[in-house]
Amino acid sequence: MRIARFTTGGDPQYGVVTGELDQFGQPSEDARVVALAGDPLYVGLKLLDEEHRLEDVRLLAPVLPRSKVVGIGRNYAAHAAELGHDLPAEPLMFLKPNTSVVGPGDPIFYPRQTQELHFEGELAVVIGRICRDVPPEQATDVIHGYTIGNDVTARDLQRSDVQFTRAKGFDSFCPLGPWIETDLDPQAFVDGVAVQTHLNGELKQDGNTRDLIFDIPTLIAHVTSVMTLLPGDVILTGTPEGVGPMEVGDEVEVSIAGLGSLTNKVAQR
Repeated sequence: MRIARFTTGGDPQYGVVTGELDQFGQPSEDARVVALAGDPLYVGLKLLDEEHRLEDVRLLAPVLPRSKVVGIGRNYAAHAAELGHDLPAEPLMFLKPNTSVVGPGDPIFYPRQTQELHFEGELAVVIGRICRDVPPEQATDVIHGYTIGNDVTARDLQRSDVQFTRAKGFDSFCPLGPWIETDLDPQAFVDGVAVQTHLNGELKQDGNTRDLIFDIPTLIAHVTSVMTLLPGDVILTGTPEGVGPMEVGDEVEVSIAGLGSLTNKVAQR
């Protein structure tokens, strides 16, 4: 089931998106969104007698993290190598504020403080309930679903600051969307799901989740051994090789098989 957050011009709503995705992750022309009575994370799936054509609504970030986005660094060996880093012995965590979250079609703002703004396409895991100290074998019990993320990074600030907060924490540095898929089998990510990023139509990242160093259950177990996760919190699982710079006016599209695609343009802040 694909859970979206959308607006028709008024207050944001939640809904279930119907219709198939084509080979490029785009919904069919007859796709619809059936409205829900509130956020399903808190009120469950309560369908309303209200339906819209998907093309007539504006999709928003499908989740507003209640407290945080947890990023995972260097979780693909080839990406660690392209940046000249050693592989971590355990998951490398950092935080992005929930104010960094934007949705499909929203601009990524290029801050004046950086000269090297990079895209990082990633699989994102949305947490469904309060959890702490989750063993790996129970990790799927706390997952609400999966979406697409772009861990936008000011690479020069990341190098100069050493720690990641400023480099990854600007407003608009965490596009999420287009919706949350709740029905994917977690085994699919072990078997391999393609993660691709196009910049202005040119393929830049062409990775696969089978190359994750630490799988999703391991990540959830590790993160929850440190901090409590709340409903709607997001874990970004890491980016494959091929990250690179974006300029004002560029369009970046992150696609993940079975999840669709997330497109944003870069704008001057």
